[in-house]
Amino acid sequence: MPTAALTSASRWLRLLWVGAAIWAAAGSGLAQDTPAAALEARVPALACNALAETSENAPAGDTAGLTALEERFRLAFACGRLEQALHTLADWKRQRPVPPRETVEPWLRLELHARALLAAAPGQGAYGEAFATALATAFAALDDRSAVDSAWALGLPPRVARMNLDRRLEQLAKQSAEHTTITRADLLDLLYWHSTWQAVSAYAPGLDAALARDDERRFVIDRNVLIRTPQGATLSADVVRPRRLSGPQPTALRFTIYSDPVFNLKSAKEAAARGYVGVLASARGKAASPDAIVPWETEAADTWAVIDWISHQPWSDGQVGMYGNSYDAFAQWAAAKSGHPALKTIVPSGASFPGNGLPMQNNVFQLGNYGWPLQVTSDRFMGSPALQDGRRWSALLEAWFASGRPLREIDAIDGTPNEVLQRQLRHPSFDAYWQAMQPWGAEFARIRIPVLSLTGYFDDAGAAAVNYLVEHRWHRPNAPHYLVIGPWSHGDNLSAGKRSRVNGYEIDPVANIDTEALTFQWFDHVLRGGPRPALLRERINYQVMGTNTWAHAPSIPQMAAQRWRLYLSAEPQGARHRLTPHLPVTEAFVEQRVDLADRQTRHNLYPTSAWSDAPDAPTRVAYVSEPLEVAACVCGQVTGALQASVDRRDFDFTWALYEITPEGRYFNLSYYLGRASYAAHRTQRRLLTPGRKTLLPFSMTPLIAKQLAPGSRLLLLLTVNKNPYAEVNHGTGRDVSHESIADAGAPLRVRWYGGSFIEIPLQPQARAAMTARPRKQMP
Repeated sequence: MPTAALTSASRWLRLLWVGAAIWAAAGSGLAQDTPAAALEARVPALACNALAETSENAPAGDTAGLTALEERFRLAFACGRLEQALHTLADWKRQRPVPPRETVEPWLRLELHARALLAAAPGQGAYGEAFATALATAFAALDDRSAVDSAWALGLPPRVARMNLDRRLEQLAKQSAEHTTITRADLLDLLYWHSTWQAVSAYAPGLDAALARDDERRFVIDRNVLIRTPQGATLSADVVRPRRLSGPQPTALRFTIYSDPVFNLKSAKEAAARGYVGVLASARGKAASPDAIVPWETEAADTWAVIDWISHQPWSDGQVGMYGNSYDAFAQWAAAKSGHPALKTIVPSGASFPGNGLPMQNNVFQLGNYGWPLQVTSDRFMGSPALQDGRRWSALLEAWFASGRPLREIDAIDGTPNEVLQRQLRHPSFDAYWQAMQPWGAEFARIRIPVLSLTGYFDDAGAAAVNYLVEHRWHRPNAPHYLVIGPWSHGDNLSAGKRSRVNGYEIDPVANIDTEALTFQWFDHVLRGGPRPALLRERINYQVMGTNTWAHAPSIPQMAAQRWRLYLSAEPQGARHRLTPHLPVTEAFVEQRVDLADRQTRHNLYPTSAWSDAPDAPTRVAYVSEPLEVAACVCGQVTGALQASVDRRDFDFTWALYEITPEGRYFNLSYYLGRASYAAHRTQRRLLTPGRKTLLPFSMTPLIAKQLAPGSRLLLLLTVNKNPYAEVNHGTGRDVSHESIADAGAPLRVRWYGGSFIEIPLQPQARAAMTARPRKQMP
């Protein structure tokens, strides 16, 4: 393998770093005499050798020159040539264009560590003092936002840095069995994690004190402030006020059950850095609250108490805006339900909807978050690490499914009582228990404040988050409720930058927006009279996947001027059936049999990836459309109704809709899971008559905006739900959580009739490719 100077692209370093004898004797462990340990000991020498081969005459200013400077800095630092490293870093900083969103200096950890090491040379002072001085000097030039973000970046835990380094060492040690060389990219990655671990391990002991001194000059910080509620509970909050502002200010409030002292302070400081009083309030029983933890059940009353307390503080101007993701977003809707007059706006992102998202989706209990209530109720902060082990819960779900025991007995299999789940299982309908948690029915009409909802196409809570908007606009048509949605996951909804690849999908560049900044632009608009954010041109603002554009509509139905009704025909089309715009023979059907006692075969359509190569399977009934003649955008919510008969009093059904590209790949567009007996309304169970045809409407589906290429077809997969990730409905008509495999009986038989249909929302430009609707329509 050739070697060359380490400058720009495409070169290998021939660096013999472990001998065959060492490798043969080492085995696969990580003891001191293993290849991984030997490699770690050679890191400085590897860096010095590479640095010696690196040209110092890189071109200035262009990308190649900047890359060469950056690499030379990393090599010099790892080699221990700290003065050379800092000189090179200064050259790199002078030449590079600073990205618009950058708030943290690249290589800040290594730079401060290097300056502290140089200042703490023998006879020149202790490292801790030198690091504190270097940090103070660097932070003196930063504004509040940059200081908060930089402090967070510096706070990388040493154990996390070490874990990343160990993982990289182990990977390279395994590669040594086949190669005695290391690529430039691999070397630089190894040096990055080795240097990072060295830096954070050195400065971690004095970091908090150094940051506290910087905080003192910027903010007024009150931690673990206790707030009494009218119901007699005690809540806890962290309050941060910006020193640069005088007089009462509006408050940016986040209410969370994920109480972590470090994150709580950071969140409140972020709001203060943007000119607000930042309040991070913890749910009942969390942080300094002495009460019992009861997730979802007291937030409406508790958020009202926190907002009321804020409104009476001398630093408050009487205006509160709430924001946050997931549970924090649900808490905002709980606060809107209680309707305190000081609450002026909410910005819920990825809002969970208890009883209508998790743990139930359309009245089917799901188990993907089985451990969540155990985790959040186990202590006052982030929960016991033993309860955060995903492998434990995956194994439990598999064991429960294989056992065939009722869902109510699942915690007995684990051996840890799940009291929250047991309480929820007593409410299989969306009854008063769930309705008390967030706005319901006419309560939405009383929510007059402006709302900005954020969610993503790949957000597991996306359908529930959008349903809040649907309900709000249904009960209050002119509600000032805006939505921003893009190709984001649940964790990306509220972030400064978005991942470039989500669920296997490469997002369009325009989708990478700063929704954290958008949130505070909205607060500036509502609470301070600033301009409305430019992205919010209409009520519904959505990124059309595959077009690198944003689109805007007054409402979800107006995202697409046409709705294409496709019927599920029993007519075969190869191994599939036809999905046709023409009303077929409605008495014709496709029959499916599902053995509910068979726990080896799973029936599950939940899409784990945006793209799939072969979603068809014997457990699924497939319907396929004709190819589109022109490009078309599926923009909106897929709705429709199934006509089916079953030889039981109930069953759970699920479907998934795909685009089949001209290249033969499959892109998931929508998904649905629901219980037949609740299809008409989620508050009332109406059992089926065995053998009688029944209509099963569906509407609470994810919002989608995806451009389809000419020649693409639509594929609908349909089946009965049966897998370890949701309760198994055996169809007896009793409470499903009491049913067991003993209730399975003979294989379930379901007939899917030709009167079944789905309606696809399409943009007007695609109309030329569609066949006109038949005159006779299903209701």
